[in-house]
Amino acid sequence: MASVPSLASSVNQRVADALASALPEAGGADPLLRRSDRADFQANGILALAKKAKANPRELATTVVGSIPTGDLIADIEVSGPGFLNITVADRAIMETLAARAGDDRLGVPYSASVGTTVIDYAQPNVAKEMHVGHLRSAVIGAAMVEILEFTGEKVVRRHHIGDWGTQFGMLIQFLMEHPHELDHKSDAEVSGEEAMSNLNRLYKASRALFDSDEEFKTRARARVVDLQAGDEQTLAMWQRFVDESKIYFYSVFDKLDMDIQDPDVVGESGYNDMLVETCKLLEDSGVAVRSNGALCVFFDEYKGPDGNPTPLIVQKSDGGFGYAATDLSAIRDRVGNLKASTLLYVVDARQSLHFKMVFETARRAGWLNDEVKAVQLAFGTVLGKDGKPFKTREGETVRLVDLLDEAVDRAAAVVREKAQELTEAEIAERAGQVGIGAVKYADLSTSASRDYKFDLDQMVSLTGDTSVYLQYAYARIQSILRKAGDARPTAHPELALTPSERALGLHLDHFGELLAEAAQEYAPHKVAAYLYQLASLYTTFYAECPVLKADTPEQVENRLFLCDLTARTLTKGMSLLGIRTPERL
Repeated sequence: MASVPSLASSVNQRVADALASALPEAGGADPLLRRSDRADFQANGILALAKKAKANPRELATTVVGSIPTGDLIADIEVSGPGFLNITVADRAIMETLAARAGDDRLGVPYSASVGTTVIDYAQPNVAKEMHVGHLRSAVIGAAMVEILEFTGEKVVRRHHIGDWGTQFGMLIQFLMEHPHELDHKSDAEVSGEEAMSNLNRLYKASRALFDSDEEFKTRARARVVDLQAGDEQTLAMWQRFVDESKIYFYSVFDKLDMDIQDPDVVGESGYNDMLVETCKLLEDSGVAVRSNGALCVFFDEYKGPDGNPTPLIVQKSDGGFGYAATDLSAIRDRVGNLKASTLLYVVDARQSLHFKMVFETARRAGWLNDEVKAVQLAFGTVLGKDGKPFKTREGETVRLVDLLDEAVDRAAAVVREKAQELTEAEIAERAGQVGIGAVKYADLSTSASRDYKFDLDQMVSLTGDTSVYLQYAYARIQSILRKAGDARPTAHPELALTPSERALGLHLDHFGELLAEAAQEYAPHKVAAYLYQLASLYTTFYAECPVLKADTPEQVENRLFLCDLTARTLTKGMSLLGIRTPERL
């Protein structure tokens, strides 16, 4: 289906045409149209243009208004203040545009004019370590950006850069070699994520204790790191067991999060080992990196340490070992060279911002990033407890992600059970998962990523306020109305006059495509959440003020059912882009 031009773009075009004929030298000038509380839209661009042309803005505005036809699209247009235009759209135009949207699977949302390939690096847990609440944000924000970008037509490659390499594996592998049955499973049946994680936890604690208390074991463990880095077969086979066991656990957590993570997309630090030596050589040969006290470093004038000396990015340590920078730079080479990325998007904690600034700048100096290929960090803030401090357990431990998700589902079950009519226990359990996980994701996504947010389960599963449960109930309520409609079908009737709340809802529905384009361009999933919350709020007002099934005429019933149906379709599409389910009944 073809994309549907929004009312805003159609009005903008009309005003721009009138401007160009009133002031030919302003050809192609932007009328600066925006939503307004005084009318449907306000155009503010005339002031700047008049100043440039040394004309009287109010007179210019009056001339422009004189050459804009009213009727089909614009019902009314007036000059206000020093030269603003207040524009009211015709009711007919609203309903005709919405009818065109309803006829399209994509709700008339166009594909982006400029699409490329974005590699998104998100959801990066560490092998042999428990996932905690900090991993939640990278996973949830990254998954939403994947969906939003794909919807605009971008080709998206997912990358989960798991921590699966490094010196800590020497200790773990050596211990497993000396205690070969530590990762054995209780039975041949499918292993649960909990069992896999408790195996890894137990092994980690035991090997750590031995490493700290037994000098001979420590020496053997350090020698094992050398074997691992040299690619010794037996050592790599043991390392692989840790990776496989960890994946059982990761995938169980992502499954709880209702998130699809595919094995080929998991390319950990180890995936770039074969490139590290070459990466260092390329940087050193080109003069981007230099040797300093035996280490290979990149220096920057703008990043200085507390002593006033430049803080370098260390690509290779003086003992020959490679740091994170070597891996990250190799990953950039792979993503640009092999995956043909035009954008690299990293969904990573804001506390790593300096590291990524240096890595990106190094890659630019080396020519791997340029005007055609950009790298962006979608930096996110910290998850806080209700007290506003970083989220920890009473014992001061980081909170296990699984425990949080289970608790959210339990809370949601209580909310669903209280409201549920004619739902079976199985249905209540299924809805509790959709509501609880949705609530956790929405709380994360409705805050701008760069800000810290408070993890407050009571607030998250509340039926009132800016929560996903409020949106899910709005959707379920509409489905209930549509089921009760009997023979009346949702049908747009452009000939009918609209009430203020019908108009407000209609104009907001029409803005969906422009909003998505903005969220994709700015990597701002919170804008989608804000749009959906406002949609549900406008729907609630419409529902309170406009009887649907008891409207005055059959045409009005159909028209209001049409507005209900398009609201539900927009809600479910928007929520799915955020990774949140919309149950038909609640």
